[in-house]
Amino acid sequence: MLAGARVACESPPVLNPSAPAHKERQYAKVELERRFLMSRVPGESVGRVGLLDRYIRGTRLRLRRQQGDDGSVFLKLSQKVPRPDGRPGLITTMYLDEAEYAALAELPADVLRKVRLSVPPFGVDLFAGPLRGLVIGEVEFDDEAARDAFTPPPDAVTREITGDPRLVCAALAGADAGRIAAALAAAGLTA
Repeated sequence: MLAGARVACESPPVLNPSAPAHKERQYAKVELERRFLMSRVPGESVGRVGLLDRYIRGTRLRLRRQQGDDGSVFLKLSQKVPRPDGRPGLITTMYLDEAEYAALAELPADVLRKVRLSVPPFGVDLFAGPLRGLVIGEVEFDDEAARDAFTPPPDAVTREITGDPRLVCAALAGADAGRIAAALAAAGLTA
């Protein structure tokens, strides 16, 4: 069993504390994912997109520009509400047009650039800039049973980092290599 591996358990419902009563999950999707620090890309990529994420300071909002190798561009705004224990919770996403994106891009934000490879079942993020060399894989699931039963390839995964607040992308955005190295060392991890 990998260090940091999950134990199957029933999770309490995730609610958005900012929403009115009885609408705490309306419009939001429960995010069922697991994240892993990886030593390498675990196979052949079947797709690739460039991601520019702007984490709007003082909020739980992420503004994303996604560009495919075919030139397609998708713009979206997401809100992520983590579970109280830090694991993924709720995500609400809306797609934007260029004018909406441009208006929101004026807000102060920490920026993260990466390439995401599709290596089923993983989405593998290869980071740019001061995070170059950091490889994080995530797998999304349809239900908790599938999430809890998943066994990652041990030869490609260094450690599970699901729920580690030091290694969520919002914390990595705007960080320099020294701060990331310190966070990895404090967690007993190496990239």
